[in-house]
Amino acid sequence: MTDLERARHAFYSTTFATEVTGCVIDAVGDGYARCSMALTPAHKNSLGVPMGGAVFTLADFAFGVASNFDRDVFVSSAAEIHFLTASQGKILTAEAREIRTGRQTCLFAVTVTDDLGSQVAYVTVTGMKVGERKKK
Repeated sequence: MTDLERARHAFYSTTFATEVTGCVIDAVGDGYARCSMALTPAHKNSLGVPMGGAVFTLADFAFGVASNFDRDVFVSSAAEIHFLTASQGKILTAEAREIRTGRQTCLFAVTVTDDLGSQVAYVTVTGMKVGERKKK
């Protein structure tokens, strides 16, 4: 089984992200994840653009995958999102990259773009360690 297949299997039970909003893991690596979400009318607000909560859900899911895949267990303890532009595209992509991971905390940066090339949001997430990595 590839790392991507293992990651998809490991995070499938994150049903709000995977089933309700449609987040998909596209790539995974050490301290890295790229996830995407095809936008539907359910993701949009009354102005016809993706709701901030939909954008944040995708970013938070990418952080969760990047910070936890084959690693100790971290949960977000703080996050700051900067909405840069309203997406006019049909697909959002979030790339989460580790900035630093220590013994008890981690810091990740997540960039959210759309399929038209617009940078939609920039997110920083601080994580807190809550468990040890499961041994294989």
